[in-house]
Amino acid sequence: MAETANNFNFEAHMNLISKEVNVLGFPGFDVITYDDWYNQCKKEFEDRVLKRVTYQGLYVVAENDERAMFQSVETVESSDGKMNLSVIEFTIQKEDDGQWRVVKEQIMENVPDSDKD
Repeated sequence: MAETANNFNFEAHMNLISKEVNVLGFPGFDVITYDDWYNQCKKEFEDRVLKRVTYQGLYVVAENDERAMFQSVETVESSDGKMNLSVIEFTIQKEDDGQWRVVKEQIMENVPDSDKD
């Protein structure tokens, strides 16, 4: 996901996201759905808001033939110099077309403007 975001490849990025996705734990929102994710990414990619997205550590929490759950630390840097660090847990699922996609993301801990003291 970092590669598609860092290259502003909107179509490829959204192909990694299930239409059934739910994002939980984002401040100010109960649930973020596919449509929310789509609209936000479209605007951010068009406006080149993102500078860089990185993931540190990828720990397998659980897996089977159809699903896998991971934890990681996501860092999002914006073009205005702000940085957001989040501990996330996400689940990918193999969908009917054979593509693995994110079906759930849970923000476990969020540290906005992580670059500031």
